[in-house]
Amino acid sequence: MTALLLFLATASAFAAPKPVAPAAIPHQVAMFMASLAGDGKTKVSYTATARGTRFFFAEDGGVTVYAFEGDGYRKSEFLKGYTLAKALKKYDSGREAAAPAAK
Repeated sequence: MTALLLFLATASAFAAPKPVAPAAIPHQVAMFMASLAGDGKTKVSYTATARGTRFFFAEDGGVTVYAFEGDGYRKSEFLKGYTLAKALKKYDSGREAAAPAAK
């Protein structure tokens, strides 16, 4: 019985999710994340990726596409009902030059 309890405790420790939060967050990003979650009242689930000069933000209703404009990304369009994979395919982003790396 002791061995079983030890095994379950060890297994649950390995199964625990690892934190992914960064060490620092810019103020604008923090305020955006807080507003997404309704200041903690709503659980938020999304996926995102950057390809070429575009940033894709996918949520339950579709994908918002942003275009890089020198100092950041500006909203270009909302693809209602799209998945991230479908939006990436539509833009065929692999052929574009990459946006500059974050500083």
